[in-house]
Amino acid sequence: MTLRLPLPHSLLRLLLIAVLFTSASTLLHAQPDPLHTASPEELAIVKVLLAQETAWNRGDIDGFAQGYKDSPDTLFLTHQISRSYAGLVDQYHRDYPTKAAMGTLSFSELEVHPLDDRFAVCIGKYELERGKKEGGHAEGLFSLVFEKTDKGWKIIIDHTT
Repeated sequence: MTLRLPLPHSLLRLLLIAVLFTSASTLLHAQPDPLHTASPEELAIVKVLLAQETAWNRGDIDGFAQGYKDSPDTLFLTHQISRSYAGLVDQYHRDYPTKAAMGTLSFSELEVHPLDDRFAVCIGKYELERGKKEGGHAEGLFSLVFEKTDKGWKIIIDHTT
């Protein structure tokens, strides 16, 4: 008989972060299969990102934030760590106070890697076009951990460089 104890939520999150960073470094050096047929889960996750891109480009931070899980455990890592859905929304409103400061966002080179039925990792690139006065051009990489919730796939950890 094997005794299985549930993992504490914080330990599960730590394990997911470890998997994310290990997977992301391996995946960034691997060439994606150009003939890969996306699963329904992968397509659902890409739809979340396309909806975020659309909301961002119309100047709707709150609409963009709908891609994240509304939870106190949601993490957003950029130039600082924001904890909780409310924290990341506040950070976005501070960092991008106007539509001009938000610019035009585009995602590319998206790779979705399901971990199991409830979790997946997505890596990709972002590009932000905006005027020099509003902060200028920005681009970088991101890695996201998604959780399948009763409201669909939601980002629970966002690490953006």
